[in-house]
Amino acid sequence: MKTGVASISISRSRAVDFLALTKPRLNALVVVTAGVGYCLGAGEYFDAVTLLHALVGSALVAGGAAALNQLAERDIDQTMERTRHRPLPAGRVQPWEARIFAWLLTGLGLAELAVGTNIVASAVALATLVSYVAIYTPLKRRTPWSTLVGAVPGALPPVIGWSSARGTLGIEAWVLFGIVFLWQLPHFHALSWMYREDFRKANLRLLAVIDQGGRRNARQALIFAVALIPVSLAPSLVGLTGRLYAGAAFGLGSAFLILAWRFAEHPSTIRARSLFVGSLVYLPLLWGLLVIDGVF
Repeated sequence: MKTGVASISISRSRAVDFLALTKPRLNALVVVTAGVGYCLGAGEYFDAVTLLHALVGSALVAGGAAALNQLAERDIDQTMERTRHRPLPAGRVQPWEARIFAWLLTGLGLAELAVGTNIVASAVALATLVSYVAIYTPLKRRTPWSTLVGAVPGALPPVIGWSSARGTLGIEAWVLFGIVFLWQLPHFHALSWMYREDFRKANLRLLAVIDQGGRRNARQALIFAVALIPVSLAPSLVGLTGRLYAGAAFGLGSAFLILAWRFAEHPSTIRARSLFVGSLVYLPLLWGLLVIDGVF
């Protein structure tokens, strides 16, 4: 009896470890943004089955990409306090297991999108995978410009959702891309400043590591927060939303800008954390406004 209980416990633990390889919290953001893209693209032609295919396919590809990223960075994760307990650096999952798991997820996800939605959505998901795993991941060790490169795959999920609904890539899809692209940069600059010592131990070439005083890092966060305001208003200009969204988006963007300004004025862990938390509040509220004003 005890042996059976122990076996179940080990199986559950293994399942949790494999789930951790997919970075569930980051994956949740991918699913939500893909869902927003689909809802805005579908409009009155909304189809729950197609949406489900888009969400499942996006989640599978994102999970596989996250596992491949952790596979490539397991030596880095081992040196950092906040990541050293992940399944690969801790030795709970073997590299060959992670590799099979990752490619299985990505293959299933790309097929799910191609068959359940359309080939355009699957192609965008493939571009997301390649840019994240083959370009961004190795660049983190070489140049601070990797942050800009990494914002590209991070901003493609709403494009996957839009193309799942429309089968094309219109200006509206790229407006959604621009919002997420610009949002990520203050978000990540704040995060990287908070954990700069961990990143320094791992020898990652991030701006927060290279820029000792934090001025350049914080200034870039401010610049992209400024750029985010007009881009966040663009959905109203291209006909996705109306005045309700535009007014609220301007207010949210202004509040976000104030947090970025405070961080740029005096780079500190406290102000970086305020900006980081503000970024986590900003995006869900903005997506909610987009759906409310653009769909209902």
